[in-house]
Amino acid sequence: MSRQQGRGGKGKPSGRGASKPTNKRSGRGGDNAKGKSFARGNAPVKKKPATASKSSNPDEIRLNKYIANSGICSRRDADMHISVGSVTVNGKVVTEMGYKVKLDDEVRFDGARINPEKKTYVLLNKPKGFATTTSESKGRTVMDLVANATNARIKPIGRLGRNSTGLLLFTNDDVVVKKFTNSKNGVSRLFEIELDKNLKFEDYKKIQDGFKIEGKLVSVEEISYIDGQPKTKIGLKIKNTGNTILHTIFDHLKYDIIRVDCVQIGHLTKKDLPRGHWKHLTEQEVNTLQML
Repeated sequence: MSRQQGRGGKGKPSGRGASKPTNKRSGRGGDNAKGKSFARGNAPVKKKPATASKSSNPDEIRLNKYIANSGICSRRDADMHISVGSVTVNGKVVTEMGYKVKLDDEVRFDGARINPEKKTYVLLNKPKGFATTTSESKGRTVMDLVANATNARIKPIGRLGRNSTGLLLFTNDDVVVKKFTNSKNGVSRLFEIELDKNLKFEDYKKIQDGFKIEGKLVSVEEISYIDGQPKTKIGLKIKNTGNTILHTIFDHLKYDIIRVDCVQIGHLTKKDLPRGHWKHLTEQEVNTLQML
């Protein structure tokens, strides 16, 4: 028996060069005890989160949310009403769940138009040089003056000429808009008008009594000379939403209008509202406006 065999008689390897038995695996390519290696370059690759789908159009909103935001009902109830055909978008019945609409679409619930925005009422004391329009191609407009008033999509009710001044009401409340545009009822507006010459008394009476222009009756609610002012300055109250009728009247009677200033709309006045400034109507002012 050799010396080496005698020392290893029990079958155990001996000597400094002998390796001890182990279950571990090492090396860059090996596995650790748990079957994973954390050696540099061999770290487990983290899974990247799934790429998000294309973001939805911020100008669109689900129809059920549009209805819920308008205060009609909850989203769940809105889905029920949509499914039975109670809702139209731009004149067409929509029954598709998840249908998306744009904020400027015409959405009607049981025939009545609805709006997902909070009702907003802004009163502006308009200066000269601003067109009463929502078009961006008309230079400076009244929309520029109320741009910071609200995020709601308000529009002016009626018109004031670019060189006219005074009160102009903006809102997204269709019910109030209809009050102003109703040809029979409407809402009164009081104007101070300056003419190029004194208004003759016979013309004053003609305007007061109403008269026909090309077969069409032209009438106003009230007309008056302004106390303490020359007879070139008059007050005129009308329910028409525009001021074209003012020019129609005085052009027919051979007067030139020098200045037009709207000083009152219904119960709303220019008190504490400097030229070029706007304000939100108070709750009481809104309630009165809705009762007109």
